[in-house]
Amino acid sequence: MNKTTFIPRLQRERDKFELILNQVGFSRQMTIKGVSGNLSIKDILADILTREQFIADRLNEILHSEDYSPCTSHSALENFQKNFGYPDYESPLLEKESRNHIVTYKHKNIGVDDIVEQELAAYENIISTLEKLTQNQCLDHDLFHRIAEHTYKPYRRIIHDIRLWLKSIATESN
Repeated sequence: MNKTTFIPRLQRERDKFELILNQVGFSRQMTIKGVSGNLSIKDILADILTREQFIADRLNEILHSEDYSPCTSHSALENFQKNFGYPDYESPLLEKESRNHIVTYKHKNIGVDDIVEQELAAYENIISTLEKLTQNQCLDHDLFHRIAEHTYKPYRRIIHDIRLWLKSIATESN
C-alpha cells in the first residue's frame, strides 16, 4: 500500500459514510436511540469523532517525531483519557463494551451540529497530516492499517447499522 492509493480509498469510504448520513436527514432523527443497540446516530458520530481524533493525534505525534505507545496499565489508561479526552483505542486493556459508554457520556450535552463540525475537522486533520508524512513513516508505523481501523472500518460498520435502522423506521411508518 502507498499514500497515492490509500488516500483516495479513504476518501471514497468517507464519501459513502457521508452519503448515508445525508439520507438520515433531520437533526431530530440523529438523536433517536436504537440505531445500533441503544445508541443514536449522534452517539455513533461521537464515537467516530473520538476515534478520528485519536488517530489524528497519533499522526501528528509521528510527524513531530514524538513517541506513543499503547497504555499497559489501568492507571495509565485512566490518565490517557484524562489527558486527551478520549480512550486509548489501541490499548489492549480497553474493554470494547465500555467504549461507547465513555464517549456517549462525554458528548451527551453537546449538540449534533457541534459533533459533526468537530468530526469533520478531525477527518480533515487526518488527511492533511497523512499527506505530510513520508511513505517510510507510514510503513514504519503501520499507518495504513491503523488509520483504516479508526476511520473507514468503523464507517462500514455504521453504514450497515444505519441502513438497517432506516429500513426498520421506513417499515414502521408504512
